[in-house]
Amino acid sequence: MLVKDEYALLGRAEALGREYRDGVGERFVGARAGPAQLRAAFSVGLSEAGVDPATVIEELVRAVEPGLCATAGPRWFGFVDGGSLPVALAADWLTSAWDQNAGLAIGSPAAAIVEEVVARWVLELLGLPREASVGFVTGGQMANFTGLAAARGELLRRAGWDVYEHGLWDAPRLRVLVGAQAHATIFAALRMLGIGSGAAELIDSDDQGRMRADALARALARSDAPTLICAAAGNVNTGAIDPLAAIADAASAHGECWLHIDGAFGLWAGASPRLRHLLAGAERADSWAVDAHKWLNVPYDSGIAIVRHADAHRAAMAVRAPYLVRSDDGRGDGTEYVPEASRRARGFVLYATLRSLGRQGVARLLERCCAHAVRFGELLAAADGVELLNEIVLNQVLLRFPDSTTKSSDARTRAVIEQVQRDGTCWVGGTTWEGRAAMRISIVNWSTQEDDVARSASAILRAADAHPASGPTER
Repeated sequence: MLVKDEYALLGRAEALGREYRDGVGERFVGARAGPAQLRAAFSVGLSEAGVDPATVIEELVRAVEPGLCATAGPRWFGFVDGGSLPVALAADWLTSAWDQNAGLAIGSPAAAIVEEVVARWVLELLGLPREASVGFVTGGQMANFTGLAAARGELLRRAGWDVYEHGLWDAPRLRVLVGAQAHATIFAALRMLGIGSGAAELIDSDDQGRMRADALARALARSDAPTLICAAAGNVNTGAIDPLAAIADAASAHGECWLHIDGAFGLWAGASPRLRHLLAGAERADSWAVDAHKWLNVPYDSGIAIVRHADAHRAAMAVRAPYLVRSDDGRGDGTEYVPEASRRARGFVLYATLRSLGRQGVARLLERCCAHAVRFGELLAAADGVELLNEIVLNQVLLRFPDSTTKSSDARTRAVIEQVQRDGTCWVGGTTWEGRAAMRISIVNWSTQEDDVARSASAILRAADAHPASGPTER
């Protein structure tokens, strides 16, 4: 039971959190302190007797504040980072207060049933097979890992090899076909699974980063080996979605294939009547990865791994021990579907968010962000000295600031990005696209408004004016 001082401590933490949220929309968007300053602020000796909790909280806030980026605010456009809807934040606070371990249903029946309901809602929203199993993981990386782990085990089982009993020594070799613009987490998952990132055969992509289905079909024809195909719904630079129906056709024609879709943010388009046509064929895959902290705008630690074949999913993830008392049907045990045993009860936040938004609210959130991306493109591409590199199909805007040569264009583009980050009106990221430097703008925050787009576009154009082209621009 809490005592009076503990209630005061929690109340003060709530007040400090509210103060931050109240001002996040107008604060300098990037961090204002560098590593040296932050290291000096935090590098105190560990005391013998401890420090008063109220003092610790106050000092923590003071030390942290200059090193925070306004990722929760409306003008953070870096790394496809969503914010946190108020209802999601409230449910997240309660999740911490309840302190449930969602590993086994017997340890928290409420957490288990909530995850069961949320799983059904997510499958319905995204238009995925209702029989699919769902695991609530830390983020997109672990969602990809989980899907690929199920793929590895099932493809090898079909080839007559039990990887869970015998490991990968002497196992039949799997082919892995991956789009040339696949996200880095796919290659990290292949490393962690012992397949190796170098095992991936890269399939040519088009000028928007979409895997070419004809190139995939030719690659499949070269071998009849069991094959794992990794497609993408939402290129991290352009937002483009692979031709999923044609890819699924090629996989079906080949035979022993497993099709995985990395849809960390792009798969949410399935929840919008206006956007879901972009995902035609996605429902034919064998596994999917999606991340709720991105476009659904819930706090971090909220990835979702979805697998059509529940038996293969459980075979890859389940933990067994005599003291782990299973639920009657196993469906309510989170350890069946994720790489963790003890874990946070992630379903409460998703339940509150989806129940609050409803189908129409989710669709409006997605469509509003896409409209902001289109407006960004219009404002920036209309200016001299700015080149729009992508077709804006979702929420991503990719830009370049050309100069007389490729090298000087790279330097100018990077200088404009740095200038924008120093200005603090908004925060945009840098990337490399087709071997050239580019600016990447990701619009996924629920609180971004038209005025935020206009203010940010003006800040970007001011930065471009501060670094004008040195001569005729490259072609």
